[in-house]
Amino acid sequence: MSDITLPADLKPADINTNAEIVLTKRYYRKGPDGKPTENATQMFWRVAAAIAGEEKKYKKSTVKAEVLARDFYDLMTSWKFLPNSPTLMNAGTDLGQLSACFVLPVGDSIEEIFDAVKYAAMIHKSGGGTGFSFSRLRPKEARVGSTGGVASGPVSFLRIFNTATEQVKQGGTRRGANMGILRVDHPDIMEFIKAKEREGEFNNFNFSVALTEDFMKAVEKGEDYPLIAPHTQKERGRLNAREVFEVLVRKAWESGDPGIVFLDRINRDNPTPKLGEIESTNPCGEQPLLPYEACNLGSINLATVFAPEKDAGVDWDELKRIVHLSVRFLDNVIDASRFPLERITEMVHTNRKIGLGVMGWADLLYQLRIPYNSQEAVNLGERVMEFILGEGRAASKQLAKERGAFPAYPDSIFAARDLGPYRNATVTTIAPTGTLSIIAGCSSGIEPLFALSFARNVMDGQRLVETNPYFEAALREEGCWTPKLMESVVAKGSIRKMEDTLPESLRKVFVTAMDIEPVYHLKMQAAFQHHTDNAVSKTVNLPHDATVDDIRNIYWMAYEQGCKGVTVYRDGCLTSQVLCTGDSSKKDDEPKDASAAAGVVCPKRERPDIVYGFTQKVQTGLGVLYVTINEVDGKPFELFTTIGKSGRSITAKAEAIGRLVSLCFRVGVEPVDIVKQLKGIGGEHPVFQKKGLLLSIPDAISSILENRYMKSKIAVHGANGLARQSCPECGQELVFEEGCNKCYSCGYTKCG
Repeated sequence: MSDITLPADLKPADINTNAEIVLTKRYYRKGPDGKPTENATQMFWRVAAAIAGEEKKYKKSTVKAEVLARDFYDLMTSWKFLPNSPTLMNAGTDLGQLSACFVLPVGDSIEEIFDAVKYAAMIHKSGGGTGFSFSRLRPKEARVGSTGGVASGPVSFLRIFNTATEQVKQGGTRRGANMGILRVDHPDIMEFIKAKEREGEFNNFNFSVALTEDFMKAVEKGEDYPLIAPHTQKERGRLNAREVFEVLVRKAWESGDPGIVFLDRINRDNPTPKLGEIESTNPCGEQPLLPYEACNLGSINLATVFAPEKDAGVDWDELKRIVHLSVRFLDNVIDASRFPLERITEMVHTNRKIGLGVMGWADLLYQLRIPYNSQEAVNLGERVMEFILGEGRAASKQLAKERGAFPAYPDSIFAARDLGPYRNATVTTIAPTGTLSIIAGCSSGIEPLFALSFARNVMDGQRLVETNPYFEAALREEGCWTPKLMESVVAKGSIRKMEDTLPESLRKVFVTAMDIEPVYHLKMQAAFQHHTDNAVSKTVNLPHDATVDDIRNIYWMAYEQGCKGVTVYRDGCLTSQVLCTGDSSKKDDEPKDASAAAGVVCPKRERPDIVYGFTQKVQTGLGVLYVTINEVDGKPFELFTTIGKSGRSITAKAEAIGRLVSLCFRVGVEPVDIVKQLKGIGGEHPVFQKKGLLLSIPDAISSILENRYMKSKIAVHGANGLARQSCPECGQELVFEEGCNKCYSCGYTKCG
């Protein structure tokens, strides 16, 4: 706790309704009754005072802690900068874990593997996310010397990590997020690439394949490449690189997973190679880290530096001030943070990495009336990030004068090039801003806006339409704003095709994610990457009708343009297929959607007077579930569910599922198709059963159907965090951007 008291004349934090909802739910400190014990002003002062208090440790500091606390408070409450979520949640509290990103090693022994599981649980409990490389693990069926048995391979151990994550609640606010990485030259690489296709339980992991320069050259030439067993470093087979790359592209088209990272490129930018090789990143891929390393992040709101009278419409002097103050803030966070492991503390203090990024980029472009999908926007993005990196390093140099360089500096690439000394081994990262952008009331990261206007469901069934303020202001300027128009924008999500309603000048500027050609998503990512120490969290959003060729071109362009990785997501790629289709002649690789079933009527069977069946009792995380299935001619005909001690809402949902499943049975849908739709659906209260983890009521029903009617078990393509899922807190549709699911309705996000 800080000894810097809250000033009587402190200006109260002025927050919007959405921010208040998010802060109340996840950020405010709470009493034993679960009710907040602080408001926004008190929370931001708690954070500002705790971080500024670290200044007292440095005798050469050029600022007083009390003055700095006011500066930090003003910086945050003017929405010009916000630190990552753990800092807002935990600064000035007993927990004191303030970093969001961690990477843990996974060694090739049972002891090392389960140490990593334990350490990950500790990190998740404290509010952080973890990345792992499983590339050190010997492949499936390799000999294990100590037992004489055979190894089960990386994918089998990934299941253990995923299940452990499911059981640990992060600081009472969210489930843990993970990144799982495997080198492309690991013998089990094909099983890893296809893991989410065959398995439904990796819902707590993002997967990425680590591509090497040698592999990419082999792809270009169509050559084979060697698979290397990590425990012997000997060749264990060969694959055709182009064929492996095609499978990667295909899986990305189908589900968005796995992503790719360019491992050699990442390690060329490793500032301290003598301390080890970078094997993995944090969950959203923007923060490559050494084993046992952590990084704290923060983001500048670029929407706040709009200045039409200045060069390029940007207030460069104000941006410089914000950068220098933010770098000092983030360096202080390192000293204030209490890490869950001593080895992490040592690594963090050795390199003192920070990750200063941006949000509000799309909002700045709207204010400047520059289309996101234009070379002018790409050029400005590169200029802005070059400025932030340059001033960030200048601020780090100033801190090095006051406090000393980071301890590993003498062995760093900066010392070798005589560029320092710096206080921090890295300064910049473009991270997901998730709930932070909702608190700040701005667009996320460097992403384009996902929708110009959307409907938010609030209490008592009310529907509130929310619109981007810059778009609304532009409409009013042009005299176009009407309530009817806004409803139309909500329905369409875009104004691109509203030629009869809106002038081209507006339609050209106010583009959304799906309006933008894939090449400009990638160009923007590359522009910011060119001046980012670490990496960039960005999703290349694609329309549903995007082709496999489109994704192949994006992957190759990412490689050629210097990105450190790329994530793609084809809209609706995991949306459930209809169960009765009108056209079975479509090729397997053609996109299918609900329109395929238009006009098709499936015959419904009549219910006999007497039916026989069985009732099965299942213990779920929401209470005891009783599932009754009645049969006709040995096939399921109807399904009823009842659940106790869960409240009327849960009871209603359970009954609704039963009615819909019964309807499916009566029109001839097979149990296997029902299982494919229900199996693996996650809930907020999973529980362990004798046969494994039971995720939810739908998952329980699928398990009963599978055990009763199917000779062999199936694994379902889904439940991997990328489908059009519903928010677990408010039920609205989740949006996939910045490498993570987020809810625009209530602020829920899985990644921070």
